[in-house]
Amino acid sequence: MNQKKEKRPWLLALDGSDDAFETVRYVSRIPTLKDTPMVLFSVFSRIPDAYWDLEKEPGYRWKLGEIRAWETHRMRELKDHMAGAREILVKAGFSPDAIETRLHERNKGIARDIIHEAEQGYFALVAGRKGTGRIRGIFLGSVADKLLERLATIPAILVGKGARPGRVLIAFDGSPGSMKAVDCVSTVFAEAGHDINLTHVMRQEEKQRIAISERFMGEAFDQAVERLTAAGVPRDRITTQIVAGTPSRAEAVVMEADQGGYGTIVAGRRGMSEVADFSMGAVCNKIVQLAGRQAVWVVN
Repeated sequence: MNQKKEKRPWLLALDGSDDAFETVRYVSRIPTLKDTPMVLFSVFSRIPDAYWDLEKEPGYRWKLGEIRAWETHRMRELKDHMAGAREILVKAGFSPDAIETRLHERNKGIARDIIHEAEQGYFALVAGRKGTGRIRGIFLGSVADKLLERLATIPAILVGKGARPGRVLIAFDGSPGSMKAVDCVSTVFAEAGHDINLTHVMRQEEKQRIAISERFMGEAFDQAVERLTAAGVPRDRITTQIVAGTPSRAEAVVMEADQGGYGTIVAGRRGMSEVADFSMGAVCNKIVQLAGRQAVWVVN
């Protein structure tokens, strides 16, 4: 008898801020994830032990009382934040039994601790694109930059303010990296009913190679469409396009997403097409910076 393959959990990194709730709301709006395990993960930074040595000094004892109260309040605030995030998922139809909240005491650093956890068998990591939390000392913008730079094993999903899954735009160059992006979209969105667009961008200096690119990309588009339809995406929900003569690939991708109402942008971390040099790493970084209203998936 065939057994249903167990789904790998998703890791949602929360920092206690209102912006962090955007990551949870975004995930809650993807219907195909409702039976997927979710781990709500927050890093808690305790006051260093060295501070407590000051307790022996009479002049500092009153200060230590304030510090202990602040630490207790900070932990309670994080717990309340994760409870609120959990409630969003439950109200959206996610099983309470499949949602785990995990308050992790900071070890090597916020970003490094999140990455270490993410490498323990998760399907994807979701974090806020940037945001200053109500909890002092946690700035997820800088953490998001480090996650994007250092996480090289699973997709990193950085969610902008008000982002909705909606329509999906894949930044596509026909490389193995962009094909992995296609496969990732197939896994998550195959039965979600969303429109999926494959966009290839050529810069101004590449216009003379349009004919070669169109021939190469035609074959690559066919392969990508075949993968999407094989996964269950209806053919009439898949579109392809080549945007030529633009000074910036990243700007062109985000502009297409804005104009087309796409709430999700997906890109391979790196790709080298047969048509022209194409460093997707730099493009991904710029897309993340520019895409204020979308969630950006960086697929490794």
